[in-house]
Amino acid sequence: MSAAPSIGIGLAGFGTVGSGVWNTLESNGELITNRTDGSTRLEIARILVRDLAKARNTTGEVPSELFTTDWKTLIEDPAVKIVVELIGGTTDAYDIVAAALKAGKPVVTGNKALLAERGAELFAISRETKTPIHFEAAVAGGIPIIRSLQDSFIGNHIHSFSGIINGTSNYILGRMTDAGLDYETALKEAQKLGYAEADPALDVNGWDAAHKALLLATLAYGFPIDPAEIHVSGIEQVRPADIKFAKNLGYVVKLLAIIRQHKDGAVECRVQPSFIAKSNILASVHDVFNAVAVHGDTVGESLFYGRGAGQNPTASSVVADIVEAARGIELSNHRGFLPYTESGSMRPVSETSTAYYVRFDVTDRPGVIAEIARVLADHEIGISGTHSPVNPDDPDADFVDVVFLLHTCPFGNLQRALAEVEKLDCVNSEPVVFRIESLG
Repeated sequence: MSAAPSIGIGLAGFGTVGSGVWNTLESNGELITNRTDGSTRLEIARILVRDLAKARNTTGEVPSELFTTDWKTLIEDPAVKIVVELIGGTTDAYDIVAAALKAGKPVVTGNKALLAERGAELFAISRETKTPIHFEAAVAGGIPIIRSLQDSFIGNHIHSFSGIINGTSNYILGRMTDAGLDYETALKEAQKLGYAEADPALDVNGWDAAHKALLLATLAYGFPIDPAEIHVSGIEQVRPADIKFAKNLGYVVKLLAIIRQHKDGAVECRVQPSFIAKSNILASVHDVFNAVAVHGDTVGESLFYGRGAGQNPTASSVVADIVEAARGIELSNHRGFLPYTESGSMRPVSETSTAYYVRFDVTDRPGVIAEIARVLADHEIGISGTHSPVNPDDPDADFVDVVFLLHTCPFGNLQRALAEVEKLDCVNSEPVVFRIESLG
C-alpha cells in the first residue's frame, strides 16, 4: 500500500452493501490509490451497526474496535472524514446524513427512499454547509447513471428516460414469461434466491422503482418533485393469462419507469407494468438486470445496462462515490438536487396517453362485452380488439376474464370509464390495466 495520507471512512451500516464496501477496499485499495496518482488512500475508521454480535460477510477479520452502536460517535470521530450511509429507512438515516453535513463531512448514500422523500431538506443543508452528497448507488446499482447525468449529459436537455430499474420485479416477470410460473411461485423463488426481501412490498408494488425515477427526474429537470405527483402501479396483479396474451401479440410484460418532458415543459413520471414490443431492446433485459434508455437533445439515444442490485455492483458505486468525495474534500462542491429553474410542473397522469390492455373479471352471460363497450364509447375510447380466453380446467365457469385492447387515449378518460364499468352488475372486481408502450 502507498504511503499516501489516509482518508477515514465512517460506514453507517454493515450489511450486504457495507461489507461489500469493506471487501472492495481491502482487495482493490492499492489499485484505487494508484489510479488517483497516489493521493487517495481510503481506510474504514469507524463502523456503525445495530448488533455487535452479528456475523459479518467480509474479506479478512474486521478489527472489533472499529464497531459502534452509537451513530453520534461515528459522526464525531475526528478520524472520520467521509460518512457512508447504508442503513436504509428515512428516520435514523436522515439524522445521520443531516448531522454529517452539519459537521462538514461529505456523505455517500445509496438510500433512494431517503433522497426521494427528504432529499430537498438534505440538499438544502448541503448547500448551506457547502458539503456534498454523493448517491450513485441509489439508482440502478452498479450502473453509472447518476454521474452520467451530472457530468456526461450536462450539455443536454433530457427529453426522456425509459427503463427497467427494479431487478426483483424484472426477475419475477421473466420467470412468469419463460417458465410459465404464476406470480406467487415466481415471488417465492426470487425470495429463495435472495433477489427479493422477506417483505418484498417496495419492489413489487412499484415504489422502489418510483423512488429511483423521482431521483432521475429531479436531476434532469432541476426542480423538487413530490412523490404524490407520480403515478405508481406494481406487478402484484399480473397473471399468467396476461403474460400469454402479451406473447401472442408480440409483446413482453415489463415493469417500466417512464419519465418524459413535454413541449410545454411539464414532466411526466410514472411506473407501471407495461406491454413492450419484443423487438425493443428493453424486452431483452432479463433476470435481475436493469437498463435505462436516455434521450438527450444533443447526444441522442444512450442505453445503460447492468446489474441493478447486489453486493458487489452496489459496493462498486459506493466506492466510486467515496473516491469522488475524497477528491473533492478541499473543494466543497455541491453535487445534488441543484435547483436551476425557478419552478417546474408535473404533467398529471390523467393527461398522459398510450394504448392499453385491460382485463375484466366478469360474469359469463350474453351482452357483457357490449355493456363494457358502450361505456368505453361514451368516453370516446376506441376498441382495437377483444378476447375471452376459455379456462381449459373449467370451460363452463360462471366467471371469466375478458380482455379489451384499447386505442391510444388520455389515461384520465380511461380512469373515468373504468370507474363506471366497475359499477356494472356483470363486473366482479377492479379491472387490471397495462400500458402498451411505444418507446420509439
